[in-house]
Amino acid sequence: MALASIQENETTTSQPVNQVHASVGNQGFTVGQSWGALRKAWKGYRIAKVQSDDTKMTEYANKIRKIQGELSIAVSSFPNLGIS
Repeated sequence: MALASIQENETTTSQPVNQVHASVGNQGFTVGQSWGALRKAWKGYRIAKVQSDDTKMTEYANKIRKIQGELSIAVSSFPNLGIS
């Protein structure tokens, strides 16, 4: 019984591992690379916001929205920049 449940868990956990290697969008990036880029874009946006740099904020907001769309997750809006 225990061995069957371990083998069952191995097959179910191997599914997400295979999905990590799937490419996102036309760029050929992995899902993990895209999530990393999204994290860095959010960090850049927050830094630009502290510095009150609207140009950089807009640049990062557009990158964030693009990556979110490629990952098929909810796309953020930035009403303070007029981006929705």
